[in-house]
Amino acid sequence: QVQLVESGGGSVQAGGSLRLSCAASGRTISVYTVGWFRQDPGKERELVAAISWKGTRTYYTESVKGRFTISRDNAKNTVYLQMNSLKPEDTAVYYCAAKVGDGLGIGQDSYDYWGQGTQVTVSS
Repeated sequence: QVQLVESGGGSVQAGGSLRLSCAASGRTISVYTVGWFRQDPGKERELVAAISWKGTRTYYTESVKGRFTISRDNAKNTVYLQMNSLKPEDTAVYYCAAKVGDGLGIGQDSYDYWGQGTQVTVSS
């Protein structure tokens, strides 16, 4: 099994940037596709971005395209989410999740392992 720990969340003003990190332990993250999800209270958890285990394919939800970038450093056993031009509607708890295999799973049910989440708050 792999354990995932998110970090890098915080409070920023609109237009600011944050970089989230998802550090893996227990097993190399290089064999997993990793996704970043977010959830605001009262809303469903949505996939924000995902990256295949080889890093050759990525997915972004429409609302973050051009602003967020997902990347991975398998040597550091870490996946990142660089978030630029943040908006108040980006406010949520952000979770990283890992799934076995190279397919970019869109639904949360596709993912096998989850971190505990990190809060991102964007003020206007």
